[in-house]
Amino acid sequence: MNKEELKIGILGLGYVGLPLAVEFAKKFDVLGFDISKKRVKELENNIDITNEVSTEDLEKRDTLDFSFAEKDLSNVNFFIVTVPTPIDSSNTPNLEPLKVASKTVGRYLKKGDIVVFESTVYPGCTEEMCIPLLEKVSGLILNKDFFCGYSPERVNPGDKIYGLANIKKITSGSTDQSAKFIDDIYSEIIKAGTFKARTIKIAEAAKVIENSQRDLNIAFVNELSLIFSLMGLDTIEVLEAAESKWNFLPFRPGMVGGHCIGVDPYYLTHKAEMLGYQPEVILAGRRINNNMSSMIATKMINLISSTGINLKGSRIGLMGVTFKENCPDIRNSKIFDLIHHLKTWDIDILVADPLADKEEVKELHDINIVSLKEFKDLDSLIVSVGHTEYRNLNVQELRGFCKTEIKPVLADLKGIYSKNEAEKGGFFVYRL
Repeated sequence: MNKEELKIGILGLGYVGLPLAVEFAKKFDVLGFDISKKRVKELENNIDITNEVSTEDLEKRDTLDFSFAEKDLSNVNFFIVTVPTPIDSSNTPNLEPLKVASKTVGRYLKKGDIVVFESTVYPGCTEEMCIPLLEKVSGLILNKDFFCGYSPERVNPGDKIYGLANIKKITSGSTDQSAKFIDDIYSEIIKAGTFKARTIKIAEAAKVIENSQRDLNIAFVNELSLIFSLMGLDTIEVLEAAESKWNFLPFRPGMVGGHCIGVDPYYLTHKAEMLGYQPEVILAGRRINNNMSSMIATKMINLISSTGINLKGSRIGLMGVTFKENCPDIRNSKIFDLIHHLKTWDIDILVADPLADKEEVKELHDINIVSLKEFKDLDSLIVSVGHTEYRNLNVQELRGFCKTEIKPVLADLKGIYSKNEAEKGGFFVYRL
């Protein structure tokens, strides 16, 4: 196969697949496939609800088609799988979407085709599960009839600086020749360059440790925040002092959610346990991060009680439910756990978020999203996500949401406001 013959098919048009489809369409003919008819129809109307791709970019799609009809994959010869790989309620990897996608590709796989997986998996998954499914369904043989690769996604939702093309990409292939071809294809769109891993398994392992490392670093500063709180120290002030050393890593405490940092470590520990090893450090970090919403709720309850406000029926405004700033994604957001913990005290909570899908939040969590205009006569305020809209508010505006006759608690969980100004403005300030 040469580049001129390439017809790329991308399965899964979420935060990973859609930007990839748009970038590849600048160089090749691309088919974006998704099982969601609603998603496909939105994209055909140049609407991306994830806000990762602009309307203007979708309008310029002479070489990009969208489809939910499986048969349209029959003309594809370079398949890229970008379906979700979540975890279930017991933190076990849910590989069903990946299995379904592998079987779908298998039904349209032809001699000479290439299949690249981008979904996060445990090391060995591509060769142990995906490739056998491709062979079984297609009747073809790997490295004789078709070839495979793994190129882990490194998408950072909501980041308009480090987009797909500006993040270095790991690539790999099932043979030296296919690895080089896959690397060459990705090099066409990745301005930051590529890193060709020696094997598929190395590429898989690199992906899961990237986010596991971040998870552990955040767990460390989360534990510091719990310790410093007992000492009466402001964690951010301590971290800022420590960051004066050139090699101190600038991590901040917080609730860890989303579809990567809070999920990927479980793929690594799952494989480790399959091999008879019980991970300790990684799972310890997970426990700390998973418990932060409960810790924050307890701290808030104690602070509000200490002000003399009657907890039952008190009004708290909570700003932000998405798992990160400037992103509409609510998957695995730990803020919903925080809301649940607070509601057990019969507290009235008003929830706002300018980006979260109101219908989705209502359907999944039975929570009504309101406008900040409805934030009136509050007893306390929680700023839980650092959306740009919230960062642009000043302390006086925040104070205006609250009752004038009391001194409310401001829980600035992202540390985006001046503590000194907030205290001067009449708040009890709580920061992680």
